[in-house]
Amino acid sequence: MSVPPNTKEIYQILESEIVSLKIAPGEVLTENSLCERFQVSRTPIRSVLQRLQENKFVEIIPHKSTTVTRINLDIATQLIYERVAIESMVFRDFVRTASPTAVEQVRDLLHRMETLAEASHHLEEFDSYAFLAADHDMHEFWFLFCGKDMLWKRIIRPHPDYSRLMRMDVTGAKNVPDVLHDHQLMMQMIDDHSEAGIEELMVRHMYGNVRRLGSKLFSGEYKKYLQPVPNE
Repeated sequence: MSVPPNTKEIYQILESEIVSLKIAPGEVLTENSLCERFQVSRTPIRSVLQRLQENKFVEIIPHKSTTVTRINLDIATQLIYERVAIESMVFRDFVRTASPTAVEQVRDLLHRMETLAEASHHLEEFDSYAFLAADHDMHEFWFLFCGKDMLWKRIIRPHPDYSRLMRMDVTGAKNVPDVLHDHQLMMQMIDDHSEAGIEELMVRHMYGNVRRLGSKLFSGEYKKYLQPVPNE
């Protein structure tokens, strides 16, 4: 007989499913269904839902419903603005100080992305999670090399608005050519020890999801994922 997950494990599962959009914005969660799914009592489920609300992944209306929050596009784009500034500074430090060994390690990470990207033309073979992980690892490398591990942990912490906006961009692997090209340009800057154009490239890279999603953010399926803008 399997042991039911503890409160921490249930939280991590639900947070991951919300961030990955497996549980969609606006979806209603019920205590009964969660108790049945995880084979636990109401007490741990209520604790998990309370924590999800504290982190703005759900909204609880007492005695009525618990609903997955919709994405606040303004907050998401402000966080992108912040990340552009941080990434630009850290990447510049890496370009200035990277050792030959570190450069080759980044090249290996880029090669991993390129290998994974080759499968994006055949969606049934493409592993979007592995591609995102390779992207993550490349950025993480220069943060850690430059001693900015605290900053890295802060900016990659799951966020109800920014993280889900990023996930929307992965659907159908349409972002792969753009994302890969940006990383190839970063590799070229590292090889050339060139700091020219770092901010411009980071703006292009970090705002790429908003650019690619474009008008789809305000129509069809994606529109219902977003919080209505004031006076809409």
